Amino acid sequence: MNVKKFTAPTSREALRKVREALGPDAVILSNRPTDGEVEILALANDDAASLASPAPDSPMAHPDPYLDLPDAPMDAFDAFDAYQARASAAPAVPARPAAPRQPAAPAVARPALAARPAPQYAAPAAPALNIERPAARPAPQPHAPAKPAAPALDMERITAMVAEAVAGAKATAAAEMSSMMNELRAMRGMMETQLAEISWGSTQQREPQKAAVLREMLAAGFSASLARYLIEKLPAGRDAADSLRWIKTVLTRNLTAIANEDQLIEQGGVFALVGPTGVGKTTSTAKLAARCVMRHGPEKLALITTDAYRIGAHEQLRIYGKILGVMVHSVKDEADLRIALKELRNKHTVLIDTVGMSQRDHMVAEQIAMLQGSDVPVKRLLCMNATSTQETLNEVVRAYQGSGLAGCIMTKLDEAASIGNVLDVVIRQKLNMFYVSNGQRVPEDLHLADPAQLVERAFRLKQGAAAQYHDGDLPLLMSGAAHDMREVHLG
Repeated sequence: MNVKKFTAPTSREALRKVREALGPDAVILSNRPTDGEVEILALANDDAASLASPAPDSPMAHPDPYLDLPDAPMDAFDAFDAYQARASAAPAVPARPAAPRQPAAPAVARPALAARPAPQYAAPAAPALNIERPAARPAPQPHAPAKPAAPALDMERITAMVAEAVAGAKATAAAEMSSMMNELRAMRGMMETQLAEISWGSTQQREPQKAAVLREMLAAGFSASLARYLIEKLPAGRDAADSLRWIKTVLTRNLTAIANEDQLIEQGGVFALVGPTGVGKTTSTAKLAARCVMRHGPEKLALITTDAYRIGAHEQLRIYGKILGVMVHSVKDEADLRIALKELRNKHTVLIDTVGMSQRDHMVAEQIAMLQGSDVPVKRLLCMNATSTQETLNEVVRAYQGSGLAGCIMTKLDEAASIGNVLDVVIRQKLNMFYVSNGQRVPEDLHLADPAQLVERAFRLKQGAAAQYHDGDLPLLMSGAAHDMREVHLG
């Protein structure tokens, strides 16, 4: 078996050497890294096929029985045969005088061997020897056992080795292909980034008003993706002020908000306030409860809390309920919630204050399943903290959205340095904004969302902060921003 070893710095180079030396049908036996290089053991296809069975004309197909006998001293006849073979190959030498002839030695019995034809030799050029040979050798005895043939090669083991080698070669090729694709993607991203930087650099020189509007949007807290999309769609022939007004109009048009409280207060139903810990769910529940009591009275309202984890959480809602004259019910699981909603089916409005948990907690899905598992449809309102970053708000929406949200409530508006991040998420996630909370007073600090006022507030809060973005920073920011914003309508 002619196994050859090939080494190269990379698998690709080693495979190329195998293909050049043994052909494209070579069989890879092993592939492993050694001392910073890749070592491949390969076998030619013809050699691999010859492993199955020996050739018909090879010595392995018809073994000589004499080769299987144990080593024994050579008798006189074998010595004579060997001498004649050597003499026929050696040059002729001068003849010496014949020695006096000795009487023939008695015949010696040889061990029983299988009969074989005597080899035919050419007449040697050596001096003739007068040796008498017996007429025939004794025939083999019938009781002599025959030596078994050499065992055949284990084909299953060879097949397993070849299959393992092929599988290793496929895995290596797949890893090489994956690495190549990653490199191509990295090169493509680098080229796109550089081309985008060049494009935005030239845009700043040709249309400086776009750069001014871009600084305003980034300072207000809007994402680079939304800003890039709107700047690219900006009508031509406008100055910076007109361009900014057009941007504000588009943002206002894409902010969805309820026009009045009839959708919640007048229609009634079951509403659950959900969101992470500390976003103001309990306070917002109390503010909505106060509005319902002022409109329909305490007998038309019911409060439910599922927060049994925090110490004193349900007591806080019970205090609000006692002030408003509303009974507060506490539930622990889906069965309790189903029983409570069945008992409160005659109420006009039912508000559920849920337990706050991180958007990365697996219990968020269980909470959503509990609210959706009741017999009565529960509308979920997501409380969004205006002080959170845009990435955090996107995670919150994705975690709490489930099969869909009825709307959202923006909380802690008075604590936020910029609100463009919240408006950006509301626009891109297509959320319906119900209320805006800007304080702790119940129920004064809860207002209907006005899209135009919110957009103006977003640009007014960071007025003058646009100077922190330099001209050299804008192409870099825009090059990494996505430009596919199908969820934004220009009107």
